[in-house]
Amino acid sequence: MQTTKKWMRLAVLVLVAMVAAACGSTADDVVDTATDAADAATDAAAEVVEDDGGDAEPTDTADAALPGAGKTANLGRGNWSSGYVQAQILHDLMEELGYEVSSPDQLEFAPDLAYQTMASGEMDFWANSWYPGHLSWWEGDLPNGSQVGDNLTRIEGSLMPGGGLQGWLVTKSWAEENGVTTLDQINADEALWSQLDSDGNGKGEFYGCPEDWTCDDIMASNIAFAGWDNLEQNQAGYDAMFAEFLTLAQNGEAAIMYTWTPTSYLAQAIPGETTMWISIENASVLDDSNPLGREGGESYCQRCGDSIGYQGLGPDTCLQGPDGCQVGWEAADIEITANTVWLEDNPAAEALFNEFKPPLIDLAIAGVELNATDGAQTDVERIAAAWLATNRDLADTWIEAALAAG
Repeated sequence: MQTTKKWMRLAVLVLVAMVAAACGSTADDVVDTATDAADAATDAAAEVVEDDGGDAEPTDTADAALPGAGKTANLGRGNWSSGYVQAQILHDLMEELGYEVSSPDQLEFAPDLAYQTMASGEMDFWANSWYPGHLSWWEGDLPNGSQVGDNLTRIEGSLMPGGGLQGWLVTKSWAEENGVTTLDQINADEALWSQLDSDGNGKGEFYGCPEDWTCDDIMASNIAFAGWDNLEQNQAGYDAMFAEFLTLAQNGEAAIMYTWTPTSYLAQAIPGETTMWISIENASVLDDSNPLGREGGESYCQRCGDSIGYQGLGPDTCLQGPDGCQVGWEAADIEITANTVWLEDNPAAEALFNEFKPPLIDLAIAGVELNATDGAQTDVERIAAAWLATNRDLADTWIEAALAAG
């Protein structure tokens, strides 16, 4: 137990510091926030071992008066573990409103199928949309002649606006020994990209995303847009790729991998110690030109808002290229998406979705807690229930808004 608690404390310190920094906190705030969060997570972990978690006390409302009484809700989740707990918290809140809610693990999808399933009405909603990237899946056609997006509603501002920091990590010691700061630099120098060419095909490889996610399409487009002719993306199951990457990075060997926050992968990679975020040049940040002609590829744009990519990380964790720290990705909005017809029939649920914003740091901690378990659905349920018990006052404000709308 002591070993687990020490690992969790270190992991939370690393992950929460990164999340807090990405949200614009000062250095002192980051340290204080990370330390407090690490203490809270360590205590929570001990309670999880000693207690089954229990059920949070819901708002005291007669069942018959609940807006979801007699109604069903088919809730799904993405097939990446960092989104499991937020989906389960939402599940539990929907049950408090009286809905009969499917367990999220029964409807687990990659984005390519999730939006089609929601549009067809087989799944009512999920809390795992990453926008603008996922808007590309709204372009698909349905058998009735409509497009997927015609049947969906995006709950803008829900969950984690700007909470999805993305980019590439590189082995810290290798980057420093070779004077590496950007992917552009690696692509331009055979002495660098050849060290990443594990299969001898004349191209350096970086670990990317599984083929049924969206980040793989964005990276393929970025390679074409930036003219990185000497680099290519490896694609397989994310866990397997990450295990390979981490082994290489810990051994000081050349390795680059895409990752995101909030996720416990980042805590294991330890930016600033084992790895660093690697920059790209501003000119290489993907625009909306859709260089590969992908359906919906215009939404892959990472420079279409008020900024170019994301440049908010400091030199302690991000390699400084000619344009400073430039991770090449905008911070994504992680939001809830729902089937429009279902949402119109459930105003209480819509009100809940609009209010649902668990603190980003809390979800980062939950990810680390989940990573310390076998990742079973019972673990997800226990961690979500513990969060609700600890944050009952906040959850009750969301429930009250839903009851008022219902």
